[in-house]
Amino acid sequence: MFDGLFKKIEEKTNVDKNTIISLANKLQNSDMKDEKVLGELVDDLSTLTGKNVTEEKKEKIIKTIINDKVPKNLDKMM
Repeated sequence: MFDGLFKKIEEKTNVDKNTIISLANKLQNSDMKDEKVLGELVDDLSTLTGKNVTEEKKEKIIKTIINDKVPKNLDKMM
């Protein structure tokens, strides 16, 4: 059922299914209000996507999450 979804994600991001599942498990088991945890998550995503995230942008992302300011419709951010 989800194999097609994972295949599409893998093709678009070059991130394999096991990495996606591992990241999802980390998200599920993490305190999303802990700045250290969020910083590690931003670093992980930066590495996975090959995108450089400055410390300033990282702090902005962390503060946005902690203050519950993440848009409900994330596709509008893209």
